[in-house]
Formats: sequence, C-alpha cells, structure tokens
Amino acid sequence: MKFFIDTANLNEIREAYDLGVLDGVTTNPSLMAKEGIKGEENVKAHYKAICDIVDNNVSAEVIATDFDTMIKEGEELAKIDEKIVVKIPMIRDGVKAIKYLTAQGIRTNCTLVFSAGQAILAAKAGASYVSPFIGRLDDIAYDGLSLIEQIVQIYDNYGYATEVLAASIRHTMHLVQCAEIGADVATCPLKVITSLLNHPLTDSGLKQFLADHHKVNS
Repeated sequence: MKFFIDTANLNEIREAYDLGVLDGVTTNPSLMAKEGIKGEENVKAHYKAICDIVDNNVSAEVIATDFDTMIKEGEELAKIDEKIVVKIPMIRDGVKAIKYLTAQGIRTNCTLVFSAGQAILAAKAGASYVSPFIGRLDDIAYDGLSLIEQIVQIYDNYGYATEVLAASIRHTMHLVQCAEIGADVATCPLKVITSLLNHPLTDSGLKQFLADHHKVNS
C-alpha cells in the first residue's frame, strides 16, 4: 500500500518523507487555506514547494466545476511539475474532464467519491486514482470500508488500472483495515501514520532491553 499524507504543511510533509514511508501528498483548497496560502500564484508556488520535497504524486485540486474551466485549470496545474496529479470532482463535467486530461497524458485523481457507481465511471474515464471518502461515509452511519472493498473487487473483476485511494481516514484502524481489504493507497494526516509506530509492548520491551544492558555493562 502507498502512503500519501493529506496536508499542505511543508514541515509535516518533510517529516513524513524523512521517515522513509511517504509515496505522495494530497491537498485541497481547505488545507491550503489552513496554511494561510492565498492567491493563485501563491498556491501554485506552494504546490511546487511540495513537489520539490517528495518523489512523486502530488494531488492538486481544480476549483472550477464546468468542463472548459476544469480543463484550463488542470492543464495549468500539470505544468507546475511532472509529479502533479490533477484532482477532479466526481460530477458530470468532471468525468468528461478526466477523460480529456487522461488523453493528454495528464494523471488525474477523481475525488469526492461516495458510491461504487461513481467509482466505475471514474475508472471508465481513465482516472489514475479514485478517492472514496470513508470517514465522511462513517459520519452518516454508512460503512466506508465496505465501499473500499466493493470498489477493489469491481476493479479486480475488470482489470481497471485506476488505483483505489482511500481518503478521509481518521485513525490507524481505518488505515490497517484499508490495507487488509486491498486499497492501493491511503491518504491521511501525519498523526495517523506516526501512530502506527506505537505499541505498549514495544515501549516496555525496549525499556527492559536497555535496563538489562545497563546491568551487564555497569
């Protein structure tokens, strides 16, 4: 499974990259605003700064909702760096835009996916990634993990090249369960990834090892 970090914070991205497990970054306008990044040129410069840190896969989101403007924005984002993956919303014009951009050799991430039917459309249009939002589904008492499992099975059935990118991951169990059911990618906050490091038996075991080492070397 690939690990993407869902943030626009450069320090967090560097920390995840330095850990040695980072495969990419996903961002959105809300995350940019959280970092105080305003204005089209500043946003583009920030995307470039992210690309300069990581090896590949930086999802940059279009703002438009009509076909022509999504294409224009998508092509402009793709020019920033070859690592850019253009995020397109799961709407009618979005599906058309994914088809068009894919034909131009521009990778896409179909976002705001909440059903298997939407995921099928994204794959048929040639999306590089499809992003089901499992946490938001959980919020409305729907099993987001079941959706991931369903999409993985459908894609396997027909050999779709689109990768399943589990998004809106809230905690480590989400992450581990996504790995169990075959999601290709998980995107989440840094704290979810670093939480995988923690286990009380690791802490107590290390403490005992160090104590024993001290006894025999003192």
